[in-house]
Amino acid sequence: MSVPHTAVAQPAGAGFCFDLIRRNAMLESMGAQTPRVKKTGTTICGVKFKDGVVLGADTRATEGPIVCDKNCEKIHYIAPNIYCCGAGTSADTENTTEIVSAQLKLQRLNTGRQSRVECAMTHLKRKLFRYQGHISAALVLGGVDSTGAHLFTVWPHGSVSSLPYVTMGSGSLAAMAVFEAGFKDDMTKEEAMNLVHHAILAGIFNDLGSGSNVDLCVITKDGAEMKRTFDEANPRKVRSARDYQFPRGSTTVLRQDIHRVVSVEERVEHVGSSTSDDLPAAAA
Repeated sequence: MSVPHTAVAQPAGAGFCFDLIRRNAMLESMGAQTPRVKKTGTTICGVKFKDGVVLGADTRATEGPIVCDKNCEKIHYIAPNIYCCGAGTSADTENTTEIVSAQLKLQRLNTGRQSRVECAMTHLKRKLFRYQGHISAALVLGGVDSTGAHLFTVWPHGSVSSLPYVTMGSGSLAAMAVFEAGFKDDMTKEEAMNLVHHAILAGIFNDLGSGSNVDLCVITKDGAEMKRTFDEANPRKVRSARDYQFPRGSTTVLRQDIHRVVSVEERVEHVGSSTSDDLPAAAA
């Protein structure tokens, strides 16, 4: 018995498709400018210690090369026992964390139980994965629940890492160098705060997109303690009032012109205007 042959559609060709590259080259030849990726700047990090988690962030907000805010808040509230540091576009980080915070609050009201850190992480990664990285929010999530202390990094495209110490943002490499040199297991609260403090300082002094102050958030089983402006890394110096008196001859005179000033007095007299009754009648 013969089996009828069924034609199967085959792809036109194997390999990569470079049609968009040719399209972009054609648009550039016509004078169109390709969009450029805008660089964002931030240093955020977190570390686990014996009794909980310490999160840290700088406070500089930039608009390209312009520092638009020197004391913004990058550690966002998620739940009473969960906080999240955000890097990337400030509007994306704030709205994403506010939406997840509202979802967790509804869940606490329905269940009457404390929010889990992994539950917050799942909400965040699913939302970011849904938009395939177009939401510019790189997050460091930390908290303490009934299962212990947790620390996660959530990337803009939805991937997640769970590590004892994490960094994100443009100053993350400098902060990671401090972590790798000073981290140890079962640190005390003071040691963890000092390590995060110096990691944020490393990002501030080695990255142009990070700067201003250092914010810390300490989370334990007893609750969260927000330490706003824990350290002013770059305080604004007040310029002292000086009486600048320069002696005559400090500046060399290159050319000297003397002009005679003539006083001109101008007087304007108004003459009374005649009315239509005083004008002679026109001949018919």
